[in-house]
Amino acid sequence: MDKQTEIELEAAAFRRLRDHLNKRSDAQNIDMMNLAGFCRNCLSRWYQEAANAQGIEMDKDASREAFYGMPYTEWRDKHQTEATEEQKAAFAISHANHG
Repeated sequence: MDKQTEIELEAAAFRRLRDHLNKRSDAQNIDMMNLAGFCRNCLSRWYQEAANAQGIEMDKDASREAFYGMPYTEWRDKHQTEATEEQKAAFAISHANHG
């Protein structure tokens, strides 16, 4: 497989993941963090880091809007629920060795 085709396939897979997560707003970021160690915010940060590495100025808000398809605060208000004590406890355990 040539490099350009590989890049196009990876980009298509990323867009499909992004779109899938947009349809599954019931999957809360904290649950994703607890289970998989990353969430939508991580993906938007990785997008920002990739843009910055290419010399494209992008801040956190712009990268989140690119990933969420709307300003993050709007998405959060529409879809994010308050984390339960159980979710917070699971997060503390799963991220005890991070940082």
